[in-house]
Amino acid sequence: MKIIKDKLAGSIGAELINKNNILILIHRNPDGDALGAALGLYHFLKSMNKRVRVITPNAYPEFLHWLPGDSEIIQFNIQKERTKDLISDAEIIFHLDFNALSRIRELEELVLANQQAIKVLIDHHPDPEHFADIEISDTRVSSTAELVYYLIHALDSESLKSKDICECLFTGIMTDTGCFSFNSSMPSTWEVVANLLRSGINKDSIFDRVYNNFSASRMKLLGFSLDQKMTVLPEYHAAYISLSREEMKKYDFRTGDSEGFVNFPLSIKGIKFSVLFLEKEKYVKISFRSKGEFAVNEFAQKYFNGGGHRNAAGGESKKNLQETLEEFERLLEEYATKLK
Repeated sequence: MKIIKDKLAGSIGAELINKNNILILIHRNPDGDALGAALGLYHFLKSMNKRVRVITPNAYPEFLHWLPGDSEIIQFNIQKERTKDLISDAEIIFHLDFNALSRIRELEELVLANQQAIKVLIDHHPDPEHFADIEISDTRVSSTAELVYYLIHALDSESLKSKDICECLFTGIMTDTGCFSFNSSMPSTWEVVANLLRSGINKDSIFDRVYNNFSASRMKLLGFSLDQKMTVLPEYHAAYISLSREEMKKYDFRTGDSEGFVNFPLSIKGIKFSVLFLEKEKYVKISFRSKGEFAVNEFAQKYFNGGGHRNAAGGESKKNLQETLEEFERLLEEYATKLK
């Protein structure tokens, strides 16, 4: 199946011919897909002798710092002035793995101020805002990393022999599909993975570096979360885990330590809807997961300023943690029929 039309790939290729200053932007709290897609594209553009930088609004999990090119990533919250200069001078800005400029927070204003740069969107989330000059958006694919693969393949398929490119793209696909347990039903996804493996990358080593690279404190936090902080509501086929700032501090919480926590309640018989609530300084961060037809992206968008995919989404609440949990349980009553 043709995912990226030749015209779109050709438009990007034409822009790349005469432009050298290129930026790749990813969303706040970037995950494996955002970083894998961005660094895969980064290595491809570097092979074309382009001046390219990857910018993230803030920090990302330690278990992703091994990715090739990690040392070149610029964090806006640490290097604000440098970021402002890079965005101002950019000739092409790639927006990867987000469908709305609000996902990059303070960077939105800086991007909009640069009216000369060609803006390219590459994303697989539904309902994209149409802010880009060139838009590659497809909800059928597993990940943004898969879309970047198709773009590179269309522009220069020989580049996909690069181990650095393939390790990054494989990581993006692997993490955004939960090790191929969801968002991975299309044969084309598996064909992409097969081609990445042909480059000689070691999938077992990548898995080990991503999923077997946590601290002992994180494991203890997981045990505490499941034993003490998981609430199961069988009448709604739902369950949730909530963690306060003090509880996370007790277990020496680091960015990425809660990765995957939201999925555990879904392994309970009869549970179709799982939510993780993390108390931050000024808001509550929320992760939603579901099985079957319950659309958590619609739920997140309607009530918690969020969005995402049908079965995996995120959001946030400006209320305190207790008020947020009370609101969530009230909403479950309204959705009891749908969840059954």
